[in-house]
Amino acid sequence: MRIATYNVEWFNSLFDDAGRLIDDGSWSSRWDVTKAQQTAGLGRVFAALDADAVMIIEAPDTSRHRSTIAALEHFAARFGLRARSALTGFTNDTQQEIALLYDPDTVTARHDPKETHDAPRFDRQFAMDVDVDAHPDPIIWSKPPLEVALETPLGPLRLIGVHAKSKAPHGARDQAEATRISIQNRRKQLAQCIWLRRRVADHLADGDDLIVLGDFNDGPGLDEYEKLFGRSGVEIVLGEGEGIPLFDPHARMALGRRIGATPTTARFKRKGQPFLQALLDYVMVSPDVHARAPRWQIWHPFDHPDCYADAVLRDALLAASDHFPVVLDLAQ
Repeated sequence: MRIATYNVEWFNSLFDDAGRLIDDGSWSSRWDVTKAQQTAGLGRVFAALDADAVMIIEAPDTSRHRSTIAALEHFAARFGLRARSALTGFTNDTQQEIALLYDPDTVTARHDPKETHDAPRFDRQFAMDVDVDAHPDPIIWSKPPLEVALETPLGPLRLIGVHAKSKAPHGARDQAEATRISIQNRRKQLAQCIWLRRRVADHLADGDDLIVLGDFNDGPGLDEYEKLFGRSGVEIVLGEGEGIPLFDPHARMALGRRIGATPTTARFKRKGQPFLQALLDYVMVSPDVHARAPRWQIWHPFDHPDCYADAVLRDALLAASDHFPVVLDLAQ
């Protein structure tokens, strides 16, 4: 069985209000990529993945006139994907939803949000003092995690799809303001991860088979502000040093080396500068899932030998998004 997470950059702009693909020569929201090029690239990537379930980060919008489910199911029908049923949870106003595209012949999925006193539902608020003024601050998710109860041939699985807050200092007018915004955003991102870790701890205490997957906009050693706070959001969710841990081999590699090569899942263009690569996307599993000897892959077009050797797939990955799929294979 194959489960994947894939952040698709501005998937929403490829659809009209009826959820139909625009698929023409106009520019997509990706730099120097047309809608037709991005659409064809995504079709090729999703077909090659052939996954039982894909957690899509930055899925098409749900709003008054638009439907994530309609858009994704039209997309799946266009390319004949077996993962052809879509599921969403709490929607948001960012035009970037979290959604699950799955094969209804192999798995069933339902949105199943949980809540405890220590970890409220993800569409609500979490109180935490993030600016150290002795007053709790209301923390919210701009993109509430998608909690899925998945019934599979391997038994029940819990999935939590995540798109954690970006730490980028958007809107900063000078370096001082950029520093202030970056620190503020990191505090909020860490608070979100503490909230998520509490939900994870509840599932682990209940003995659930759990997979947490998506884009954390963070990782060990990713930026200099981590030194101010001691650890990254990824380490918090993994449970480093406390409770029952989750496991992700790519996070483990990054934690184990401060110098040298680390895996990457995203590749960003910078005007007049080399590409910036980062490890942002993860598939974290509970101990019982890890005991099944799963196989992780990052479908990086230059780092994964099979993706690089397949020129059509390689070009498709580059046209489709600035992130690359992270794939988990579980033996039946």
